[in-house]
Amino acid sequence: MQGVEWLAAAASDPRTCKRQWDQGDGIALLAAGRYWDVLSVPDELGLLTLDLLWRPTLPVPGPTLVDTSSHRVGFFLPPDPTSHWIGAGLRHATKGSWVAVPPPYRPAGLLEWLIPPDGTGKLHAPHTLEVALRQANGTLTVLRGE
Repeated sequence: MQGVEWLAAAASDPRTCKRQWDQGDGIALLAAGRYWDVLSVPDELGLLTLDLLWRPTLPVPGPTLVDTSSHRVGFFLPPDPTSHWIGAGLRHATKGSWVAVPPPYRPAGLLEWLIPPDGTGKLHAPHTLEVALRQANGTLTVLRGE
């Protein structure tokens, strides 16, 4: 499976990574900042953002992970240690950060792929993601009556 190889390539030892996915709790810690970064957002914002990214006029969204225990959605995007994502609850994992990742073929514990990596290296486009996040945040603000 191409998605497995692509994702495991971010590990310091891809073979060990694949063993971790197949045994134990099925989660591997992978280094961000080499092949991808992860923008983690609160789940309400993330799920609405992902919904906005599923427009026929936009390319299919990149890999997206949900952590149901911490109520967060993680968007995989190109590595950029100089980017500054600003907003309440936003966390940018880049070089020097580690991300808990299940295998692309099944959930592991409370981690699950909403959109698994397909092995091509396709990621979220930062500008498109930013526009969708702003729109989703505006919608949530209106819904909350703020």
